[in-house]
Amino acid sequence: MKYNILGYLIGEGFSNVFKNKKSTGASLMIMCATMIIFGVFLILSENINHFVQEVEEAQGIQVFATDEATDEQIKQLGEEISKINGVNTTEYISKEEALNQMKERFAENEDLLDGYDGENNIFTASYVVTLTDLTLSQQVQDEISGLANVKKITSSNETVSTLIDLANGIKIVTGVILALLIIISIFIIANTIKLTVHARRKEISIMKYVGATNGFIRWPFIVEGMIIGIIASAISILIVAVAYNFIAEQMVNSQFMRTVGVSLVGFSDMFSSIIFIYMLLGIGIGAIGSIISMRKYLKV
Repeated sequence: MKYNILGYLIGEGFSNVFKNKKSTGASLMIMCATMIIFGVFLILSENINHFVQEVEEAQGIQVFATDEATDEQIKQLGEEISKINGVNTTEYISKEEALNQMKERFAENEDLLDGYDGENNIFTASYVVTLTDLTLSQQVQDEISGLANVKKITSSNETVSTLIDLANGIKIVTGVILALLIIISIFIIANTIKLTVHARRKEISIMKYVGATNGFIRWPFIVEGMIIGIIASAISILIVAVAYNFIAEQMVNSQFMRTVGVSLVGFSDMFSSIIFIYMLLGIGIGAIGSIISMRKYLKV
C-alpha cells in the first residue's frame, strides 16, 4: 500500500512537470543560467586555489649567507632554517652553482661572466626555501633574519600577498553569488509551483473534502520542484563541462600559460564535487521552493 502511494506521488510529480511545459521550461532556463554563473565562479575559485598551491610548492625565499661564513657555518644555517615552522624544503645553492645559473640566464652573452670562476667568484652561497603555507612567508622571513650568518633574504612578498588576497576575494564573491542565486532560484520555483497549484485548485479542494491530508497533496508538488532542480543541474553540468574543457584546452596551449608555468585543474578532478554541489542545490532549491509555495496555498 505504501509502495502504491509512493508511486502515485512520484508519478504525479513527473506528470506535473510535463503538464506545465511553459512554466517548467522557464524555470529550467533561469535555474540553468543561475547554476552556470555559479559554476563559473566555483571553477574559478578551484583554479585560484590550485594556482596558490602550485606557487606554495614552487615559491622560494632565497637566503644568502654572509661572505665570511665557513662551510660548516653555512651547513648549520641550512639545518636551522629547516627546523623553522612553515618551511617545506631547503635547497643549497653553492657559489659555483649560482655562477652557472647566471651563465644560463645570460645564454649567448655568458662570456661576460668569464673571469669570475674560482677565487674571483662574486656570487654568494644561498638556500632556496619553499613554504608549506604562503601566509607564513613574512613570519618565516622574520625568523630567518634572526639567524647567524644571514646576509640577505629575497622573496616575492607582493606576488604572494596578491595571490592570497585574490583567492580569498574569489571565495567571498562565490559565497555571496551562491546565496543570491539560491534565493532567486527558490523564488522562481515557488512561483512555478504556484501556477500549477492555481491551475489545479479545484482538484486540490476536492481532495481536501474527501479527506486527503496536506502532506499527501503537497508531495507531488515537492517532487515536481525536485525534478526541475535535477534536470537543471544535469543540463548545467553538461554545459559547464563542455565550455570549460574547450577553454582549458585553448589556455593550456597558449604562450601565456607556458610562460607563467602554471596548470589548470582538470574538470574530471572537480567532477565529483561539482555534481554533488549541483545536485544538492537543485534538489534542495526545488524542494524548498515547493514547500514555501504549498504552505501558503494550503495554509499550513
